[in-house]
Amino acid sequence: MIGMTIFLMRMRFAAVVAVSALAFAWAALPAWAATSSDPVAAVPPEAAFIRKTLEQKFQGSAIGVISRSPYLGLFEVQFDNQLIYTDAKAKYILVGAVYDVDGKVNLTEQRLRKLNRVDVASLPLDLAFKRVKGNGERKLIVFSDADCPFCAKLETELKSVDNVTIYTFLFPIDQLHPDSARKSKMIWCSADRVKAWDAFFSSGVLPDNPGECDNPLEKTHGLGEKLRVQATPTLIFADGTVVPGAIAPAQMEAEFKSAAAEKKKPVVANK
Repeated sequence: MIGMTIFLMRMRFAAVVAVSALAFAWAALPAWAATSSDPVAAVPPEAAFIRKTLEQKFQGSAIGVISRSPYLGLFEVQFDNQLIYTDAKAKYILVGAVYDVDGKVNLTEQRLRKLNRVDVASLPLDLAFKRVKGNGERKLIVFSDADCPFCAKLETELKSVDNVTIYTFLFPIDQLHPDSARKSKMIWCSADRVKAWDAFFSSGVLPDNPGECDNPLEKTHGLGEKLRVQATPTLIFADGTVVPGAIAPAQMEAEFKSAAAEKKKPVVANK
């Protein structure tokens, strides 16, 4: 795996020119390529050969989903949490992001979000505290740090979002906010966690307790590591899409809509 990592790092600079050319070539693709809802759902027959070849060349690398991309006859290959592109013979590798120039969309990032979806049904929601707004018909899962300024921004944005059930996992990042774990424990140990959380973000007031009750912080930390949560806030929508950062209500609404549509689609297993 280390060998592959070093190789990818060396390839990044050389990939810039190739990625730029690929991005501009996207604009000339036929309409179906740009509008297909999931053009890489089917497992191509070349996948087994590509996998075997790359495993031989980069022994120890964790190779995930291999799919045919909708551009230039390339195949996308998932290496851990990143995406590379190769030809059918796995002779050439392109490292970098593909952009839709007209739509100003990072297609590689968009695709990775789909590949890295979380199985929401398997999440231990008992380790989170729940807030229900309106009818609560939509679901949002948040990993949040009490002392994170971007988490405070998210809480402000959430005030204008309705009809949602929010599950908040306390995820203090000690390296950045050494006092966050103490505050998180006090909030968790409060008789009303939602009220305590809201009060802290609105006025900085903490509940009157020493924070010495049983708390889930160790487990939520482990869960976050398993899900590769690297920043707070991190949002997870009902379809498992992971979005880092404090996004605006308009983008949140778009994600809710996308998640609802995605959950209605038939499940296609990755092989």
